[in-house]
Amino acid sequence: QVQLVESGGGLVQAGGSLRLSCAASGLTFSSYTMGWFRRAPGKEREFVAVIRWGAGDTYYADSVKGRFTISRDNGKNTVYLQMNNLKPEDTAVYYCAATRQLYSITRAENYDYWGQGTQVTVSS
Repeated sequence: QVQLVESGGGLVQAGGSLRLSCAASGLTFSSYTMGWFRRAPGKEREFVAVIRWGAGDTYYADSVKGRFTISRDNGKNTVYLQMNNLKPEDTAVYYCAATRQLYSITRAENYDYWGQGTQVTVSS
């Protein structure tokens, strides 16, 4: 079956960096658009970043643009989220997700598979 396993979360001070990884199995990874979402305490799940299959173009939420970078290694079936200049408001559980779609890919309901999440905590 399909599995998405996130890693790399942790506690970091404001201004610091973390790199999240999401290892996928059970699917043809290169044919899936991969997204990162997050859920902060008391808030709705929100889109963070996405990288489409094929051309590999990327999109970001305005709140993370210029600070976060999404990338993928199809040979390793892994998608990454490099997070720099972290802020306390980035504190959340981060989830990776997979979909075959190429459009409407900032919407969580369009994703078929989800990981269990990894906690990121940014202290001020």
